Amino acid sequence: MSNSRLVYSSDDGDLRRAASGAERQTQQPAPSDGVVRVAREKSGRRGKTVTTVRGLPSTALAEAAGDLKRHCGTGGTVKEGTVELQGDHRDKAAARLRSQGYEVKLAGG
Repeated sequence: MSNSRLVYSSDDGDLRRAASGAERQTQQPAPSDGVVRVAREKSGRRGKTVTTVRGLPSTALAEAAGDLKRHCGTGGTVKEGTVELQGDHRDKAAARLRSQGYEVKLAGG
């Protein structure tokens, strides 16, 4: 009697997700219209709130991330052209970016 339902393989890793058809949710690239979008997200983060900033020029990402982290007093990172701040800091981040001359829109709920 063989077990035909393979759950884990050292070649492919965990196969349960592939079998169920669940795919990773991919982030949409930020439109290049010159508007910086600040959003609050919880999806895919195990219930933890993260503030995301998209649409910043790639040359200013690291500097803006450091400035926003200091201003909001929180941790964060830069991932795939997006600044992620731990916690809900939409209003603080948007106000700081406006004071630096960016056109800012609050996105999401």
